[in-house]
Amino acid sequence: MQQTRLCIYPKDVQRITGKSERYGRMLLNKIKAYFEKEEHQFVTVEEFCLYTGIKKDEVILFLAA
Repeated sequence: MQQTRLCIYPKDVQRITGKSERYGRMLLNKIKAYFEKEEHQFVTVEEFCLYTGIKKDEVILFLAA
């Protein structure tokens, strides 16, 4: 199995959703608030998938590319 990253970045959100990088930053901030994370903490692939409802396998395809 190929190793992928654990964290999601705004550029990843942009590639997955087709929206702007600014939208990606906003979405990641909403996810951090939802999971009660502090500003310096990262959003994981698992948290992103739980929040957005996108399947983890599909997200990993974008991260591996």
